[in-house]
This record gives sequence, C-alpha cells and structure tokens, in this order.
Amino acid sequence: MRLFRLLLLLAFAVSTAWAQVDQFQFRNPTRTLVGKKHTRARLVLSHEAARPGDTITAAVELTMDAGWHTYWRNPGESGQATEIYWNLPAGLSAGEIQWPLPEKFVSPDQLKLTTYVFHDRAVLLVPLKISADALTGERDLSALVKWLECEIACVPGSNTVRGTLLITNESRLNSDTNFFAEAQRRLPLKESPGLATAKWDAPASVTNRAFLVEWTTSATAPDFFPYTNALATVSPQTLVATASATQAILRKTAERSGGDWPKEITGLLVRKEGDHLAGYEVTLPLAEAASSGVGAVATKSIWVWFLYAFIGGLILNIMPCVLPVIALKILGFVNQSRETPGRVKTLGLLYTLGVVVSFLVLAAVVIGVKAAGQKAGWGLQFSNPYFIVALTVIVTLVALNLFGVFEITLGSGAMNAAGSASSRHGNAGAFMNGVLATVLATPCTAPFLGASLGFAFAQPAHMIVLFFIVIALGLASPYLLLSWNPKWLKFLPKPGAWMERFKIGMGFPMLATALWLLNLTTTFYGDRAWWLGVFLVFLGAAAWMFGTFVQRGGSRRTLGLVVTLVLLGAGYAWALETELKWRSPDAKGEVKSSLALAPAGYDWQPWSPDAVAQARAAGRPVIVDFTAKWCPTCNTIVKPALASDSVRAKLKEISAVALLADYTKFPDVITTELEKFQRAGVPLVLVYPKDATKPPLVLPEALTPGMVVEALTQAVK
Repeated sequence: MRLFRLLLLLAFAVSTAWAQVDQFQFRNPTRTLVGKKHTRARLVLSHEAARPGDTITAAVELTMDAGWHTYWRNPGESGQATEIYWNLPAGLSAGEIQWPLPEKFVSPDQLKLTTYVFHDRAVLLVPLKISADALTGERDLSALVKWLECEIACVPGSNTVRGTLLITNESRLNSDTNFFAEAQRRLPLKESPGLATAKWDAPASVTNRAFLVEWTTSATAPDFFPYTNALATVSPQTLVATASATQAILRKTAERSGGDWPKEITGLLVRKEGDHLAGYEVTLPLAEAASSGVGAVATKSIWVWFLYAFIGGLILNIMPCVLPVIALKILGFVNQSRETPGRVKTLGLLYTLGVVVSFLVLAAVVIGVKAAGQKAGWGLQFSNPYFIVALTVIVTLVALNLFGVFEITLGSGAMNAAGSASSRHGNAGAFMNGVLATVLATPCTAPFLGASLGFAFAQPAHMIVLFFIVIALGLASPYLLLSWNPKWLKFLPKPGAWMERFKIGMGFPMLATALWLLNLTTTFYGDRAWWLGVFLVFLGAAAWMFGTFVQRGGSRRTLGLVVTLVLLGAGYAWALETELKWRSPDAKGEVKSSLALAPAGYDWQPWSPDAVAQARAAGRPVIVDFTAKWCPTCNTIVKPALASDSVRAKLKEISAVALLADYTKFPDVITTELEKFQRAGVPLVLVYPKDATKPPLVLPEALTPGMVVEALTQAVK
C-alpha cells in the first residue's frame, strides 16, 4: 500500500491547491481587464461667477454604459469607492463628497456578493469654499477622478475633469439649475427618521460581532447602509429580525479591524417611499448588550476554546468518516506488537506527523482563501469536483489493495532504492495513514469542534494555525498515546492468519467510502457521474490484471502490463474524458439537490434570510437545518433526528416553518450566516421562537429527537 499512500499525499496536495486556484478564479469579483472605458466623467459648477467668501457646489457626474456600475463611499463586499483629487487655485478649498443614495446590488453570479453601487448615472457633489481674501478674476479648476467600473469583470477608470469659475463682486448661478436641484434630491435626508437606537448583540470576545438597529418606523423595506468605519467592517447583509407596523429591528454583523470595537455607527437608515428609496443619515451610539442575543457566544478563555478544539479532534476518531482508517490503524498496531518499543514510538510519531502536516495544509488553505477576501469553511475542499474525483479513485485502489486484488511491491535498482526508505517497517505507511485520516475527517464536524472552528476561523492567521494543530493532536492522540505505552499492546490479539481475513473485511468499509464519494460527484456532474463508476470498473479490472499477471504471473508479465495500461488508458479516455467530461463540471449540478437533502415527513423549503424574516414576521416558529451532501454527521445523526416521528408531529402541532440550507457547494450567503453563530461548517440546527424579539436556539451537533422536541416546545412559549 505504500505506493498508493504516496499517491494519496500527492493527490491531496495537488487537488487542494487546484481547488483553491479554481475557486479563486471563479470567486475573485474584482479581477480587472484592460480595455474600453464604460464610464464618462464631467465637472459641472453651480455658479458661473461667485464672490470671495461664497461657497459654491461642484458636481462630478459619472455616466455608465447600460449594465455597468460604479461604487458608493462604502462599496460593500467588493469594489472600490470613487475618489476625487482636486487641483484648485489659491483661495479655493474643497470639502467632503456628498454622496447620493446608492442601490443595494447582489451580484448575479454564484457568489451573490452584496455591494452598494450606482447604475447608469451618479452625481457626486462637493462644496468649494472661496476664501474672503481670494483675488478676483477667472480661475481654472481641475480634478482627477478615479473609479472602478464593473459589469461582470471590473475595469479601473480615471479622467481629469476641468471647469472655469469667475471670482468677481457678484454671484451668478449656472443656467442649468435643474441639474443641481435633481442632484440635491438624490442626497440622503438630514431630517430625523424617527426614534432609532443601536446596541451590540454579543459580548466583545470575538472578532466577528453582531449589533441590532431598532427603528420606530412603518417602512415596508427597512435597511441600514453603513458608512466605512476605521474600527470595524460592517457586512452589507441585513437580517430583518422584526418588521411590524410600528417597528423594525435590523441585525448586522461587524468584523473588527481596529484595536477596539467602535462606540458608534454612522450610516443611512433606508426605507421605501413609493417607487424609490429614501435614506436618512444617522449616527447611533452602540450600547453594550445586556445579555447574549441572536447567535451570541458566551465569553470564554482562549484555553477553553483550545480544549474544545482538542476534544473535537479526539471525538473525530469515532465519527463515521474516519472509521475505515481506524480499522487500518488497529491492524497496524497488531503488526507493531512484534516491534521494539522504540520502533513503535517512532511509528506513532510518524502517524501524528502525517495528521499535523495535513492539518497545516488545511490551515494554509483557509488563511489563503481569507486573504483573498473570500469566505472559508470547514471541509472547503469538498466543494471542488476534481478533489472528489481524485479521492474516489484513490480510496477505491486502497479497497482493492485490502481485498488482495493486487499488492504493492517495488522492484530492484532505482525503484528499490527509492522504496527502501519507505519500507522500513511502515514509516511511509504510518505517515500516510495520518494523511488519509485527515482527508476523510474533514467532512465531519464533531461535538465541541463546530464551536471551536467557528471561533478559530474568525481569528488572525497565527491563531488559525494553532487551532488546527490542536485539532490534529486531538485526532492523533489515541494512537500516539498507545504507541508510547507499548505494554498496552498486549491487550490486542496476537498476530496470525486472522489478520489477512480482517484486512479483507476492512476493504468493505473502504469500498463503502468510495461509493459515498462517488455519490458526491452527482452534485457537480449530475447524471454524468455514473461514468466515474464505469471508470472504476476499468480501474478494478486493471488492478486485477496487474496483480494476477504482473505481480503473481509467470512468463506473460509483459503482456499483462500492456493489457493493464490499455485498460487504464481506455477507461480514462472513454469514461472520464469523453463521457464524464470530468474537467468540465456542471456549475448547476443537481437541480433538486437542496430539497433532496431535507428530512422526510414534513414540508421543508429552501432557506434564505428573507424566508426566516417573513416567517417570524408572521409569528410562526422556524427550524433551520444547515446541511451538506458531503457531511456524514448531517446525514447519519442530524437528519434521522429531524425525520423522527416525534419531531414531525411537533412541527405539525405548532405549524412551524421548516427551512433547509444546503451548504454542499459552500455558498457565501450560508458561510456568512454560519459565522453569525460562530460556526465554520455544518451541521447547524436553529430553532427560532415565534416571538420575533427572542434569539434562536442553537442545537448541538450530537442531536437527538428529544432535544429537537424540547427546543420546539420552548419556541412557542
């Protein structure tokens, strides 16, 4: 198995890197192209002539081609605000830009990024102050305007705009007074929007933190557009926690970027008035939360989070994903019982090293994705079809090897020299078992692990690395402990013929893992995925041919090797390249994948923040199941609990709204929602009370029907 374990390491590293390159290409919304400009700029002055001491208005008008947009002062999740650099004569000074009310725009691609933009046209107003001692005469004004214009790709643009102002003893308005009147109407209103307050909704113990804006209003579409803040970046997504005839409660999340959390938040309270939006500029003090609210996490010492991470890694050993590897480790420990104590310790350390190195690779991926401005989640590599195809092939080969279809032996010469380092009583085997355990563990989220990962993903890079090392040590600790206490090995069965039968028996759970991985490919290839199964048949035939006629054959080894290569080549060319088209996954995948994951026996609907808000506004309790097709915990523990008779009966009794959030392809909107509840992955089950002012109940990963029924009972009290 040494060769295929080495293949596993290579495929894991290559596929993970490929996954991130692929995701960055598709998920980088600010990639730039050089070419034609789609935005034009001009300068318009409110006055043709003005007196010393007057203040006039300069307007920078941006006109965009159809379908293109530029950005507001706070661009949102991507983009760049327009900038104006003035070149003014002596005696004139420019004030701050007065921005018109923007449009909240969600990108039409799969990322669904939320930004604040201007389509078609935007007029940026700037007051120009003329000093009282300014010399009279004609003055030339100019400004360099820089913007980012986007349709799907983004193009940086710039232009120098120019104007002329006569400074004299009388003021004379520009003849186009309607231009400035219309521009003024598009500015946020300075009048009071009514009573509005803001308060934090979680203790100040994490990098990400939520706050609530409570606004006394009858607005039908209330929202809050934040200005940029030096201490925190506020997400543009808004959860309408409450929307009644007299009040709106808006929930926003902030990510700390300065030393302290801000004491106040400035922005626009926005409401719909007829066919257009009206915005009110406000500065709201941020009061501390009296108690933990929606998704709040109690303040914990960093050492408690490390303890959670270690326990979560330890529990991964008994999760369904890792069971096939545990069987291999048991077999390995039986073999090691004949080794010297020092040798057993070395093998235990190598296994631990394999786990730690693999987790460090995962940590590097998470840090890299976050540095690119994208969302990262636990099990991120399972959103990449190439990784799943490669892993399916490798796990199938491991299963065939366990069945004895073929064995890995290295020949003489260079191959023997290369293999000698890895054949010394299982050095490479111990390390690669650690890699395989990590790869198969990543779709699982164990108790304690979900909360600790949620906390870790919100921390700086060095903390993410430390947390991943602690999780790795938790996963590897049982084997490391056993290897450093060789006396405990005497409790294992003695080596014998049973080991061969046990090895063959362990091929079946490994084969089941391969079938599970094969099923995951339907998410990316739809009905074409069965061609991967056809390729695995070719692969199995090639492995049998290799084992029977090359390894254990006689004079026809060359012919056997030729047939083996022909089977592999034909299977790859026909099944993978021609029919599966494995390098061209379907972006849509399975059309019915989301609701196909729903627990049986109740009417589940697709999740969205709006769906939650509408159900709560109607006074109905809500249950949300955040799940994924590749998540064994979701499908073997959570889903059966939610589909139980007692839970279904309770859902019908209280007329609950059941929503399913499908995280199979890592949509950013769900990643953002998971972050609100300090989670880095699925499963996550929330129960929202019918009282919309109360926060949701966060249920544990090790879910039972009784826990769900109890939460639903509390939701209607």
